[in-house]
Amino acid sequence: MKKTVRIRTTLSKGVIVPSLIFIVGICLLSAIFPSLTEDLLSAIKDIIFVNLNYVYVWSVTIFVLFLVYLMFSKYGNIRLGRNDSKPTYSFFSWISMLFAAGMGIGLMYFSVAEPMQHYSNEVFSGNTAVQRAKDAQLYTFFHWGIHAWAIYGIVGLSLAYFAYRYRLPLSLRSCFYPLLKDKIKGKWGNTIDVFALCSTFFGITTTLGFGVVQINSGLETLNILPGTSFIYQVLIVGVLVSLSIISAVSGVDKGVRILSNINIVSVVILLLFVLILGPTVYLIGSFTEGIGTYINEFFSLTFNTHVYEENTQQWFYDWTILYWAWWISWSPYVGLFIAKISKGRTIREFVAAVLIIPTLFNFIWMTVFGNSAIWFDANVADGALSQLAGNPDALMFRFLEYLPLTEIASFLTIAIIIIFFVTSADSGMFVMNSIATKNAPISPKWQTIGWGVLLAVLALMLLNAGGLTALQSMTLITALPFSLIMLLFIVSLIKALSIDRSYYERDFSATTIPWSGEFWKERLKQIVSFSDKKSVVGFIDTTVRDAFVELQEEFSRNDVEAKVNFYENPHRIELEIKYDVVNNFLYGVKGESRIVSDYLLNEENLPDIEGNQTFFPKSYFGDDREGYDVRFFTKNELISDVLKHYERFIEITSEERNEMFISSNTNRRLR
Repeated sequence: MKKTVRIRTTLSKGVIVPSLIFIVGICLLSAIFPSLTEDLLSAIKDIIFVNLNYVYVWSVTIFVLFLVYLMFSKYGNIRLGRNDSKPTYSFFSWISMLFAAGMGIGLMYFSVAEPMQHYSNEVFSGNTAVQRAKDAQLYTFFHWGIHAWAIYGIVGLSLAYFAYRYRLPLSLRSCFYPLLKDKIKGKWGNTIDVFALCSTFFGITTTLGFGVVQINSGLETLNILPGTSFIYQVLIVGVLVSLSIISAVSGVDKGVRILSNINIVSVVILLLFVLILGPTVYLIGSFTEGIGTYINEFFSLTFNTHVYEENTQQWFYDWTILYWAWWISWSPYVGLFIAKISKGRTIREFVAAVLIIPTLFNFIWMTVFGNSAIWFDANVADGALSQLAGNPDALMFRFLEYLPLTEIASFLTIAIIIIFFVTSADSGMFVMNSIATKNAPISPKWQTIGWGVLLAVLALMLLNAGGLTALQSMTLITALPFSLIMLLFIVSLIKALSIDRSYYERDFSATTIPWSGEFWKERLKQIVSFSDKKSVVGFIDTTVRDAFVELQEEFSRNDVEAKVNFYENPHRIELEIKYDVVNNFLYGVKGESRIVSDYLLNEENLPDIEGNQTFFPKSYFGDDREGYDVRFFTKNELISDVLKHYERFIEITSEERNEMFISSNTNRRLR
């Protein structure tokens, strides 16, 4: 009998098959007919940029304004996860990973090249050298600042919110749940994920291709490699993709996090090196002035379409619109990765960190490198760096030649680019596998390896054939429809957040009867005394138990099946009513402790307390709302408290708009 070998896979056929057909098809066309494909795609891209550039301008503007509104709004305290969830990663690791994934190689590739290209651009040739230097810094800030991170922030926030708050799969399809409901599980959801997977693959492939060229150029400058022929690029790709696969297989908690932390430290060292040994006073002054100019010109830059300035319109298409399209095309990849590492953060914390911290670092980085290059070009190099503005692959290394310890700085630069390459590739493999598997919790390692191999093969094929530019155009074209999809993300978020806040802040019924004042002497005694653990356990085992058992019996008489659950460690008891269609109703009481302040321990007008801890019974609920101290409740008052929560539960579950929060089907999808 023949043995059938079955390869275990978590790939979704509805996503992976059409994605691979489209990806491989476009890459083959770009490799076999590079000139034809490039001309065709470039023509389509130009039509979009010239005639529909306002779509990008308005979309990015809305993204920025919406996130700023969320940061200062009443929704800012909503947590990306359960109300009691904590961040998975430390703040430093979190910032390091989102920064490495968000900008990566581009930060090294354009830090000198972009300011120098603006500075030497013929469009601004009529201005003085000082004005051209100011404009170069301003436009670089504009392209790498808040607008770029707002694009990533919209996708990352939408994914994190619906995945961790609504407990849906970490997939772009989940962001449409308020609009499409269960249709996200079918063809609509597959279409969204196919689009995201293709866009992610194209963006990573082109970026890594350009990164390989820059690494090759740096190694040639240092005489480590004799040239920049294709064989050397194959060698570089083979080594770096192998490292990326090893990092990706080890997981986000190990490979990606460790490399990101190493990279951010290396980047800071290189930054300080250039700042201290470069024109320090000029850099600090220009940074200060640049921040002020950026703030003053923020709204003017945001809404400017250059429609009245024909001489700068082509520059506007080639830079600003291209950047907005590029960031949008990268947003599925970066957004998914940011969402993956942001569980437990509040919306305010997420938005503030994503918009402000990377932006500020980008401004410092671009000032130190870009303004140093402009200063050297004007005062030392006699325009030599301006002449190299069109060759960004080599410009960074030529710039370093005007600093001391050039060789050491160049080695460090190459090391940083390599780590950026590896972190971009390994997080890209992780994200693509997540999309292709509909966020399966555990996938076989061969799938991750397969994505790495596919990236390497297609990137090398395009490098050899000269088809990277065509693929870049394809990436930018996909940004137009995805910008509209992102606007729908905002509609979904607004709908979901309003329901979220209403759900958790729904007050109790007006029929709730407050404490009547009966047994006031016993309550006064409880208020002025501190409880030990034994008394709390006794309260739960007597008062709470009696109340729940009596409630269970009365529910049973009214044809409602209720169950009383007992647990240890921590000591707690629950009254649970199970349902098939909606989430279960749950009211529990558990023992909690808190530290008593030292000044209160020394207060003579209060009873003595042993140690510095007091214990109390605290309520908790099935929907993670914050509970409260119930130690002053009598049995009947506790019964009344359970019933008012049950009445609230019945009212909320009867409203159709709360389906996203109360549907047990939603929770089953995540188990």
